[in-house]
Amino acid sequence: MTAVFTAGCDSFAEEEAEGEDTLYIYSWGDYLDPDVITQFEEETGIHVVLDEFDTNESMYPRVKEGATSYDLICPSDYMIQKMAENGLLQPLDYSQLPNAKKYIGEDFLKQAESYDPGNRYSIPYCWGTVGLMYNKKLVHGDVDSWSVLFDPAYKDEILMQDSARDAFMIPLRLMGDSMNTKDPAELEAARDMLIAQKPLVQAYGVDDIRDKLASGEAALGVIYSGEAINLLKANPDLAFCPAPKEGTNLWMDGWVIPKQAKHVENAHKFIDFLCRPDIAAKNFEALGYSTPNTAVQSIVEEDMDEEEIEIASQPPPSTRGRRPTSTSARLSTSSTPSSGCRSKSNDDELPLAVSHRISYNEAEDVLHFRNWVLTFRNRR
Repeated sequence: MTAVFTAGCDSFAEEEAEGEDTLYIYSWGDYLDPDVITQFEEETGIHVVLDEFDTNESMYPRVKEGATSYDLICPSDYMIQKMAENGLLQPLDYSQLPNAKKYIGEDFLKQAESYDPGNRYSIPYCWGTVGLMYNKKLVHGDVDSWSVLFDPAYKDEILMQDSARDAFMIPLRLMGDSMNTKDPAELEAARDMLIAQKPLVQAYGVDDIRDKLASGEAALGVIYSGEAINLLKANPDLAFCPAPKEGTNLWMDGWVIPKQAKHVENAHKFIDFLCRPDIAAKNFEALGYSTPNTAVQSIVEEDMDEEEIEIASQPPPSTRGRRPTSTSARLSTSSTPSSGCRSKSNDDELPLAVSHRISYNEAEDVLHFRNWVLTFRNRR
């Protein structure tokens, strides 16, 4: 039995069938090792159909409209909160998730409660930070600040994430403002910085940023920490700053079962399959994203060098710095670095400068991110 991978939503709908031995998954691109899916199908006899999205915001309306009955989805932290609040998710049955209960770290479950109280709707899957990847042959000196993205010396060499959330984070931190600010003046100032930066930017993208950096088509770019390990292997001229000194976003993605799912038992089987140590390790080695599975580190570390271990295996922020100051819907620990990003030869502790991630409702109701980003994209 072979999994069906679809690149777009329309093709997914055409594949939909009513068989009991089927599972419809909606996830980020390149976020599941194909061999893991094949192994799941062989062990269970369940046919997997996988559709992919590139942003939480493109995923949400399709799920809300109910055009396709997905069985399993992998949103980010803030979007899990929004989907739960809008009645789009069903509670998990932990009696069907023994591996999840045994191997997902307690610290990660506690951290996830900031957006999913009681871990009622989601199981953490991957987590990381938003950092800076740069080409050492094209960028002068060490990179430890977001300010390099606004340097005219790198005009047409800069890559930015096509994400309102992660784009606005950068100027807000450079100005010393909270990523969670509700102050219209601060947000307008951040928007204006992004508009002013636009002539310097080669491209706004998601997965294509990884490809451009690997091939040397750009000097530097904003990238998720999970991409860093494979990029460092692909191009020895690259270096990664996982936490610029001003601070960065911490994100966590998790598996949820939508309310309209038709194959709920199969969805639980797949979640628990992913939490099995050997499968979690295989998935981690293929993807490079940090995992909350406590059994994985000992399995994979012997094949990793020091820098890869540091990028992939940092403990969750709740174990490193201050506890969250509130239980509002965001990952919420902050520790301030003292000396920028760590190089491979530096023995100091890697500074994990993580601040609160803004909740979706604040972005939607107070900041009007979508309209602002459209304005920013269309202006010269």
